[in-house]
Amino acid sequence: MISAGYGMECVRVFKTMRKSFVDESVRRLGFERLTQSQIHKFEWEALESKIRDWLAAAPVAFRALFTGERLLCDRVFAGSDSIRESCFADVTRDAAARFLAFPELVARLKRSPEKLFRILDLHNAVAELWPDIESMFRFESTAAIRKQAVNSLLRLTEVARSSLAEFEAAIQRDASRSLITVGDVHPLTRYVMNYLVFLANYQQTLADIFADLAFEPPSPLPESFFDAAEVATPPSSSPTSASTTSSAASGSISVRIAWLVLVLICKLDVKAELYREVALSYLFLANNIQFIVRKVKESKLRLLLGDLWVARHEAKARHHAASCERLAWSKVAATVPADTSAELDAREA
Repeated sequence: MISAGYGMECVRVFKTMRKSFVDESVRRLGFERLTQSQIHKFEWEALESKIRDWLAAAPVAFRALFTGERLLCDRVFAGSDSIRESCFADVTRDAAARFLAFPELVARLKRSPEKLFRILDLHNAVAELWPDIESMFRFESTAAIRKQAVNSLLRLTEVARSSLAEFEAAIQRDASRSLITVGDVHPLTRYVMNYLVFLANYQQTLADIFADLAFEPPSPLPESFFDAAEVATPPSSSPTSASTTSSAASGSISVRIAWLVLVLICKLDVKAELYREVALSYLFLANNIQFIVRKVKESKLRLLLGDLWVARHEAKARHHAASCERLAWSKVAATVPADTSAELDAREA
């Protein structure tokens, strides 16, 4: 058609047909275009379902659908770079932009620690797709798509950082004064440790998010609390190597996790003071620290905090348990009459 003088008509028909195919394919993938106002109306459980749909559809769209359109344009219009670029841009631009706008729209919702994991899922997905996006949409005519991907990553990064800060603040704000029966595990301990267990599964994503943000806790971490300094501090040689950067980022996440556990333990120390019986306060601390250690040992937290951390906190739990036992038996001994004690000593003699 082009050689016969119908170039414009050929291009117009091609764009119309392929764009229709792309739009229908996107719909079949289960992704629907949503506005900010529509997203705001969703309950979080319903929006989570939409996020899961997006997470399943996005890799297929960018690595199969859009890649297929790129190959088709390259083949059909091999004789003209400008037509090839124009056709690919017009066929895929709108659909790709809608896909990449969705994570940013989700990130604009009200923030909370509970939403952090889906934010990390979205960040990880966009970050993994970025090499494909950068390569496929490298033309000036598709610069808006690259910009949208960057904007989504930046917004997701900001929300992830603030959500983790809010999680720490929520631990510190906890003011419940109800005593746990027989010094059992406190609900705050269960909540925080279950949260951190899930968070440890996102180590690499968190490392990317905090790569350019050094962590400085409000007060120094006790040397006996954390044993991964060799991970947190990269070697002096090859400071710009990828392995060094990765090690430093992983170390930074380890320190952040260690700090959050320390914040929890400090809060537990305060709650232990609510018990009138000192022995019960020690029992409370022993049970809670044992629970913390068990959660660390059974999850990827062990890789972040280290075996020495586990050993030290197991020893701390044993120390609290021994203190509880000593105080409890001393109280029992104090109730035994003095003359009875003397009589027992005489019989033993």
